Order: sequence, then C-alpha cells, then structure tokens
Amino acid sequence: MPTDPAAPLLPVGFAAVPPGHIAAIVTSLEMLGPPVPRPAKPLPDGMALRPLVRPDCETYRDLYRAVGADWLWFSRLTLSDAALRAILDDPRVEIYALRRDGADLGLLELDFREPETCELAFLGLIPDAVGQGLGRTLVNAAIEKAWSRPIRRFWVHTCTFDHPGALGLYRRSGFTPCAVEVEVAPDPRLTGLLPRTSAPHVPLLARPPRHGASSGPWAWPAAGCATCPRGSSFPPQP
Repeated sequence: MPTDPAAPLLPVGFAAVPPGHIAAIVTSLEMLGPPVPRPAKPLPDGMALRPLVRPDCETYRDLYRAVGADWLWFSRLTLSDAALRAILDDPRVEIYALRRDGADLGLLELDFREPETCELAFLGLIPDAVGQGLGRTLVNAAIEKAWSRPIRRFWVHTCTFDHPGALGLYRRSGFTPCAVEVEVAPDPRLTGLLPRTSAPHVPLLARPPRHGASSGPWAWPAAGCATCPRGSSFPPQP
C-alpha cells in the first residue's frame, strides 16, 4: 500500500514529467521487529556518533547539504527557519552526526513522532567518507537506537537518486519492501536549493522534451527524490 493513502494511482504506460522537474521511484521498506544484527566494522579511533541536540538551522543545513547534495536531498532545504526549528527542537526527533576530529562525516536522523513507529528519516555520509564500511555501521546504529524504544514498526524509504547500493543494504539489514511510489518535484538544482553541479548521475533537463518523444527517454527528464530517505549516501555493504 502507498505511504500516502490519498496519493493517486498512476495509469499504465509512459507519462511526461514537466520541464524543470525530476521524478523518482520511491521504495518504502519496513521491519516489524528487531532483526538479527549484521556484523560491522568498529569505528576507527577518533571517530564517534554524537547526538546533535537542538542544532542551529544553518549547522543542520550545512551537514544536510554536505551529505545529501549528490543524492538530491532537498526536502529540509525548502523549510523556513521556523518550520525547521520545530523539527530540530522536537524531542521525538533524534539527530546524530558521525564525527572525527571535530569534522562531520555523516548524518543519522530518527523520527519517533508517529506513535509506536520510528522512521529512518535520513542516513548518509559525505563523499570522502564513502567506501570505508561506515554505511553498515550507521544502519546498525539506527536499528539499535530505534528498537531501544517501544515501537512496533521501523521504516525507511529510498529512491532511484540514492546510491545504487542503498536499497540492497536496507534489505540485507532486515527491512522488507512494502510500497512503491513515484515522486515528481521541481529540480532543486534549478530552483537554487542545490548547486547545478550536484548529482551528476541525474540528467539536468530544463527544456521541454523534444516533439514526438513521448515514447522514449526524452519524456522522462531526470529522476529524483525530494524526501529521501529519505536519502542514503553509501556504497553496497554487507
């Protein structure tokens, strides 16, 4: 079932995406009980997962961009200071930064605002930290922290703009796919929320599709996820 029961069902066949927009296939996954822990490398000396307690908006946005720009994370960048402040100050939202020698390398955010439920809202690493096995370590930490609370469901969603290994990592971690949706949104590289050089793997198409291209790839300008996890920025891990 879709995560939003009011979302319309797509018709069968091709559909054009408006110029200047992106479209992503979003897969939601869930687990209904704690899984068997998967092995993970210990964090290197000098590296630790630290809680961010009521960070200021710009500190949070800087980390969010550093981790998510290349995967087109932008949902939090659309929020006003007041709207973002309400999330950051909510005790039911837990935010952690992976740090080494005072520098932020990764972001983990857990959202407990829905009763008996935890959403893995954001999880990712800055580009220089990718490929070191830290993705598995972050996922294991997320699972442990989520199930330490009295929840019945832990869920996450990832999209086709995320690292291609993200979906497999979640499934190996014990999450089961439960819904698939398509999300269309303005391209954040064209609205100014992210640099135009972000996410080079996603085509940047601002012009209308060529005439007569409705049955081919020009009908689908760039695919992306406005809310990912809502995002995941790490390579395949065991």
